[in-house]
Amino acid sequence: MSKIYFQGTFGAYSHLAALSIEPNAEIIPCKTFDECFLRASKDSSSKIIIPESNRITGNIGIEYLIFEYRLNIYSEYFQKIEHNLLGIKGARISDIKEVYSHGQALSQCSKFIKLNKLVEHVRADTAGSAEMISKSKDKKKAAIASSLSAKTYNLEIIRTNIENEKGNLTRFLVMGKNVSQPEFKNKKYITSFLFKLKSKPAALYQSLGGFAINGVNLTKLQSYPEKNSFDSYFFLCDLDGHIEDPKVQKSLEELGLHCQDFHVLGVFEADKLREN
Repeated sequence: MSKIYFQGTFGAYSHLAALSIEPNAEIIPCKTFDECFLRASKDSSSKIIIPESNRITGNIGIEYLIFEYRLNIYSEYFQKIEHNLLGIKGARISDIKEVYSHGQALSQCSKFIKLNKLVEHVRADTAGSAEMISKSKDKKKAAIASSLSAKTYNLEIIRTNIENEKGNLTRFLVMGKNVSQPEFKNKKYITSFLFKLKSKPAALYQSLGGFAINGVNLTKLQSYPEKNSFDSYFFLCDLDGHIEDPKVQKSLEELGLHCQDFHVLGVFEADKLREN
């Protein structure tokens, strides 16, 4: 049986995503993102599922771990984020005075929280908040979490879909130690890579010219400072296309001329939700 590590506790959105991708896998919680990456780097038979960005609140902040461990990306998965207000059995909305959840979940449900004059408490994760509420047995306290969390911790769903904006998605990456990529066929692919430029004026401008000349679309380009540095940056990049496509190869060859460090993180099929 394959193993998938995720950050958080059972009932988290990462757990929900893992069940959607590989329902028969052994799904194992980790306390931190660092622990997920470390375990996968030591065990080549396992994978991790990590939230990378959210459509509304942006990056989750795991780029430094992608850079440090350089695990292979096997696939991306867009999980619909539907937040619910969870309380102990028999609790009603009029009973609730305090709400607990991850900072991003609280911010994504800010209108509902203000409307119901609830006092916010930031916790490490959504499912952990649900677990805490189930143990507290306090009708005044509620958590914002998934319906899976309600089921896992035997909580009442007091209100469903309380997020400010419907259609919110989190992009998850499935990663592992072994390098694997799909055959180049007539499908939509993403090639993900990181690079660090040589230190010279206009290096970024010059390095990106190859993509423009070859008509290759960059869907993500973000810079991050290297550890303990504010004058040395690396870039994380996604492009539309397979690395074996001649246009992509020419673009990356051009980029390579300007790089001090270059590493392909993965080639994988684009999630169908990208087309929406």
